[in-house]
Amino acid sequence: MTQPKSTPKSAAGAGSAGQASAADRLHAGARELTVPEPLAEAESMLLKVGLALPVLGLILIGVAWYSASGTANVAEQVPYLISGGIVGLALVLIGIGLFVRYSLTRLFRFWLARMLIEHQTQTDRVVEAIDNLETALRRSQVGK
Repeated sequence: MTQPKSTPKSAAGAGSAGQASAADRLHAGARELTVPEPLAEAESMLLKVGLALPVLGLILIGVAWYSASGTANVAEQVPYLISGGIVGLALVLIGIGLFVRYSLTRLFRFWLARMLIEHQTQTDRVVEAIDNLETALRRSQVGK
């Protein structure tokens, strides 16, 4: 993102020309802003990975437990615990983290879109009410 070049502030009382140029700079700066659009395919894939990893992790933990349960020697059970149990637990945690992250992203996008629509509707109602008041005031002034 590029920063607009700052110009020295004009002297006080510059008038509307200074305000117009500031507004033009604001519009130009807003046009230059770019917000990267999220890739829907990548998010969908990561959400699916977030669902698959906990399942895979639980399967790995189950296999490790089953393999370790067949031995009576604790020294033989430790490699199963490390390779299956800890790695399986890590997969479960990573998968849950991915799922929560992308689920919350979708929820917040929906919430933001809904808030924008509600605010626009509310603004339209306020503008309509003000227009109705102005019309009523004009009619009352004409009648005098």
